[in-house]
This record gives sequence, C-alpha cells and structure tokens, in this order.
Amino acid sequence: MRQEHFVARHRASWDAFERWLAARGEKTARRRERLAPGALRDEDVPALYRRLCQQLALARRRGYSPQVTARLQDLMQRGHNALYRSPPVRWRAALSFLGGGFPRLVRAEWKCMLASLALFAVPLLGVFFALQARPELVHTIFSPQQLAEWEKMYDPAERTWRIGRDSGSDVAMFGHYIFNNVSIGFRTFASGLLAGVGSALVLAMNGVLFGAVAGHLHQIGYGDTLWRFVAGHAAFELTAIVIAGGAGLRLGLNLLAPGNRRRRDALIEAGRRGGLLCLGVLAMLVAAAFVEAFWSSIGSIPAAVKFSVAGVLWAAVLLWLWRGGRSGADAA
Repeated sequence: MRQEHFVARHRASWDAFERWLAARGEKTARRRERLAPGALRDEDVPALYRRLCQQLALARRRGYSPQVTARLQDLMQRGHNALYRSPPVRWRAALSFLGGGFPRLVRAEWKCMLASLALFAVPLLGVFFALQARPELVHTIFSPQQLAEWEKMYDPAERTWRIGRDSGSDVAMFGHYIFNNVSIGFRTFASGLLAGVGSALVLAMNGVLFGAVAGHLHQIGYGDTLWRFVAGHAAFELTAIVIAGGAGLRLGLNLLAPGNRRRRDALIEAGRRGGLLCLGVLAMLVAAAFVEAFWSSIGSIPAAVKFSVAGVLWAAVLLWLWRGGRSGADAA
C-alpha cells in the first residue's frame, strides 16, 4: 500500500486517539466536556492502541517517511504511558474522604465507637482517681525502674522532655512517634479478629496504662509538666485509638453475629469498613505525631497557650467527626 493511501485510511483513527490522549490529560471535567463530541470511549482505546502498534510496525517495514513513523511512534509512546503507568495518587479523593466519608463512617458505627470509648475511658479514669486516693497501687502496675523512667522524663527540675533537642532530633522523634502510634492503632483494630475480645482487652489495657502514668505523675506533683506535654496531641491520638477500637469491635461482632449473611461475607464487609476507618485513623495518628514532635515538646510556651491550643484542637476534632460530610452522600 502506498504511503498516501495508508495515511488517508488511518488518519481519522490517529486523530481520534490523539484527542483521547488530550482529553485524558485535562484536569477538570469541564475541559473534558469540550473534547467529548466524537471522542473515543475508554473501552475502545485498548483495541485502537494495538492497531496503532501494528501500523507503526508496518510503516517501518515499508519504509514510510520519517514524518509518518515519528507521529505513530509518538502516539504509541503516549498511549503506553496513559494505559500502563501507575495511576497518580488521588489527593482530592483522599481529602474528600477525610473531610466527609471518614466522619460519616465513624457516625455510622456509633454503637461500636461508644463501646470502644467506654472500654478505654472507664479504666483510664478509674485508675487515675484510684491512684489519687491510694498512690501505692501504682506498684501493682509498674516496676520501680519503670516508674523512675517516667518520673525522670517529666521531672520539672530536669525538663528533659523539651530541652536540648534540635530540629534533627525533632524529625527523629516524629518518626518514632508515628511508628509507636500506628503500631498501637493497628493492634487495637487487628485484635478484633479474636471475636472482638482482643480489641476490648487492648483498649482496657491501654486505658489502665495511660491512667496509671497520668495518675502517678499527677499525684507526685509532676502534673503541670505532664499535662502541658500531652494536651496538644491528645485530641488526635486518643480519639484515633478509640476509633481503631470501634473498628476492631465491628470485626468481632460481624464474626460472632453475621446475621442473614454468610460469616465470610460479613467479615469481609467489616474488614472493608474497618480498613477505611483505619485510613482515617492513620491520618489522625500522623497528625498526633507531628504535634507531639514539633509542638508538645516545646516547654517554653506558657501553659495557658498550650491548653488554649489543646482546646481548639479538641473542638476541631469533635466538630469534624460530628459534622463532617453531613451535606454529602452517605459513606459506602
């Protein structure tokens, strides 16, 4: 076939493919709509791309002009990139989920979240107030060495929790806090596979430990140092642990009581919803680690400022979980 006949025969499909590539590169739906008339359907593109590759091979074998082979080579390369490269991270979708889908999902599981809150908060508050009345009970929870480490960390005289750290140390602590926080959140969720008992135990144990540390330090007079440090990141960290626990309890409930579904299907559904909840929990724990590393550790900030910022953060987190996504569609 002569070159001019070859080009005339296939030019329309090349132009259509080029328009499809241009439309795919557009960033807004409105811009895509301007290219929509006569455009290729996405399901037709793979077959057209394969024919384009065959046409490029024919053009090279028959010795067609460089202009023809260069255009076909360009279309083939751009098509390959569009069809086979990894899709870009959908930041808008992620932000939309965090802003609306995640809080809707938390509210949809409010019973599990309420149970998780009780399992965590009741032991925490119970141990805290028990230690104010009987300080010696702390020795049933921590060894003398552990208590000495906690006391040294929050001793107002040493103030090792905030002095002497440079920016590099802050970054290192940021990474440490992310690892520590995420590991707690993951264990709290994943242990729900033990019929929900695992999540309940992890929540109660963390409540006891947090209450024991806070109760002991407050009782010996280190409360100012402690509260100034934990106030900033507590809104993100504690709320995330409760949500992870609620997701774990949902796993256990679906395992024990699948209803009219197959147990496997009920567990898959709980795992899917739990996985979405854990994405939000991960974001909250990263935020908690950031605040803990770069804000909580600054001891020179007055207590009034620390507690004011903590109040704003608590209000923001609770308002986000209560109102987030109210105007949108329900979570999947």
